[in-house]
Amino acid sequence: MRVAAFDCGTNSLRLLIADVAEDGTLTDLRRETRIVRLGQGVDATGEFAPEALERTFAVAREYAEVAAEYAPEKLRFVATSASRDARNRDEFFAGIFSILGVVPDVVTGDEEARLSFLGATADLPTEAGPFLVMDLGGGSTELVLGTRDVEAAVSMDIGSVRLTERHMPVETPNDEQIRTALTDIDAQLDQAAQVVDFAAPRTFIGVAGTVTTITAGVLGLDSYQREKIHGARLSVSDVDAEARQLLSLDREARAALPYMHPGRVDVIAAGGLLFSRVIARIAEAVEAGGGDLDIMISETDILDGTALDLARSQS
Repeated sequence: MRVAAFDCGTNSLRLLIADVAEDGTLTDLRRETRIVRLGQGVDATGEFAPEALERTFAVAREYAEVAAEYAPEKLRFVATSASRDARNRDEFFAGIFSILGVVPDVVTGDEEARLSFLGATADLPTEAGPFLVMDLGGGSTELVLGTRDVEAAVSMDIGSVRLTERHMPVETPNDEQIRTALTDIDAQLDQAAQVVDFAAPRTFIGVAGTVTTITAGVLGLDSYQREKIHGARLSVSDVDAEARQLLSLDREARAALPYMHPGRVDVIAAGGLLFSRVIARIAEAVEAGGGDLDIMISETDILDGTALDLARSQS
């Protein structure tokens, strides 16, 4: 079955057109990412800004033309954190429907977690589990524990865009802003630990653009190279060092990094801090229980999970 999956988050709008075989094998035909910052200001105002809606609609029009070239049998437009929070989301729904002919499916945090887990673990052997998948978005971050299926999941109301707007709306944050952001992160993690057993995983899987961008930095890539990032193994100290480096740079220096997408420049420092703190807390819990955590990065995530789920549900 040929499917088209759209993932609209707080920061990016992505498209995957793929053929899904009966055995669940997914073959990419087209994969696109645009930074639209739909969630601009939503944390403070509770509404989508007019310019954010127009950026999103402009990319949706572009994607509609791309999808028409491939004639997918089924489409699904998944909208996540920002769309759950905005009071004027009906305006967003109407605009997307007029462009693509489908109503955005605003998924719950639990559904977002399930789709992320499906996309991240579809090709991994169960012997590597239990898995803890972290989907670090612009507005929310999901932690999902399971082996074959989701066993526990939590959606935290923090992400690269929210943390930037709340605590780091400057080029280079100072120590007090970083401490305040860490306090926010730790409070969310304390709550998440009541739902997800941080000591349980054998393999930690980080997904989404913030995570893969930071991985490109850890690997020292001279451009964004998906094939080198996918499956990469990292250490807690590697990520911590990269996060500290990003926090110390000004906007111009971050923009000059050869693997950096322009749309991530102003939120990547907060995202790196969040990524670093999460894996440090998880690794600490695993080690306290006598285990050893394997930290890997995946380029397959909620977008792939949406495509796979769409094919399964319509087969």
